Amino acid sequence: MNDRVNPAMHALPDGEAELTLVVRLPWEDVARLGQEAGRLASQMRRPVTLEEAVSHRLRSSRAAAHAKPAGEQPPAVTASASVSSLPARPPAEQARQAIDRINGTAGTA
Repeated sequence: MNDRVNPAMHALPDGEAELTLVVRLPWEDVARLGQEAGRLASQMRRPVTLEEAVSHRLRSSRAAAHAKPAGEQPPAVTASASVSSLPARPPAEQARQAIDRINGTAGTA
């Protein structure tokens, strides 16, 4: 499968499971996760990792999907679905703009 030493999934003492996952994302999505981590950090009043932000986002979207009225289904997620709805740009330009947003320098250059 792969050369990882750590198991892909293991049980946690609180009854949850931890899953090791590698995901390739566009820079815009990484920037959005950084913004989510920032919002979560200010809410929790402590530093938050991107992994925590992703976990929080998955849990909140799962809870929202479960809270929908009967008969209303959440939209199906496909492998080609993207968080980003921006038009395609060269990767270098995407990376530069995402880094600028993360650093808070977007639009000042």
